Amino acid sequence: MPPHIVSHIANLPSVTPFVGPEALERQRGVKFRARIGANESVFGPSPRVVEAIARAAAESWMYGDPEQHELKAAIAAHHGVKAENVAVDSGIDALFGIVVRLCVEPGETVVTSLGGYPTFIFHCDGLGARLVRVPYKDDREDWPALLDAARRENARLLYFANPDNPMGSWVGASAVQTLIDGTPDGCLLILDEAYSDTAPPDAIPPLDMSNPSVLRFRTFSKAYGMAGVRVGYCLGHADVIRHFDKIRNHFDVTRMSQAGAIAALADQAYLAEVVARIARARARIGEIATANGLKALQSATNFVAVDCGRDGTYARKVLAELIARGVFVRMPGVAPLDRCIRISAGTDADLALLAEMLPQALKAAAT
Repeated sequence: MPPHIVSHIANLPSVTPFVGPEALERQRGVKFRARIGANESVFGPSPRVVEAIARAAAESWMYGDPEQHELKAAIAAHHGVKAENVAVDSGIDALFGIVVRLCVEPGETVVTSLGGYPTFIFHCDGLGARLVRVPYKDDREDWPALLDAARRENARLLYFANPDNPMGSWVGASAVQTLIDGTPDGCLLILDEAYSDTAPPDAIPPLDMSNPSVLRFRTFSKAYGMAGVRVGYCLGHADVIRHFDKIRNHFDVTRMSQAGAIAALADQAYLAEVVARIARARARIGEIATANGLKALQSATNFVAVDCGRDGTYARKVLAELIARGVFVRMPGVAPLDRCIRISAGTDADLALLAEMLPQALKAAAT
């Protein structure tokens, strides 16, 4: 063990939670023909975003506003809250890192779902937290069991995503509100709403900035089409949010990122157009799955989990065969979720290629 590395990190495996398509392209020596695996928006950002980023690029010799004043004001106005209720950083992942450092001492307990979003777990592992992982139930995060575990284990943090990644499932706003109301004293609910823009309206409970026991996380990486720009934000009680400024990197969100996010919020018509295109793509993925004897799970996200009908070993073969044919997709990593592959919403051309290659991949995987 290197003497400079703390033991709880030295003993962790060296893994990347998301192997990028670029890494696979380098291994294969060829570009993917369809990049529909990383839950990016292939439809791209609003033209207004591109213009705003281009203008801001001419000023990139300057640091971005460390207080993110205009962006926080725009987010606050969009949601009908105050700027003091908004924290911004370079994606939800960075915000998760901050909240874990703010709220959890090494050895304290965090409750999450087995097979859920891995980057949150990475931050907890990096701090030396004790993780309690609750299995999914019927391909959904089991929120009653999560709540029971948080109470039983005296958890400091409770993580719940709605809609969920990697399965695309969701629960109604009333269930989420019951989870919020039932979060035990001393525990902070981390409500990951990265896919809120593609969710049914009745899945997202109203914002309540008076409750200091819940933080709501949103992103520009999905429906807004800005995954490479790296902007996420957190909404919560002002007395909780103000602590983010104590430890965040104040220059993480660049001038270009701030300008782009402000422009994105101002173009809700484009967002609505993209959400409609995502819905059509989800339906087409479902048709392709059915045509090949597979089952597409209902999704409220910009991807669809497709049940390959067997186990994880078989699903990994299907995944590998699709990748070998130039179609980049991913899959859940934990059984029984790993019987599925996960396909992001794509263009018509992307999904035409999927329709062509999936039967070939299934035939090759079966041999």
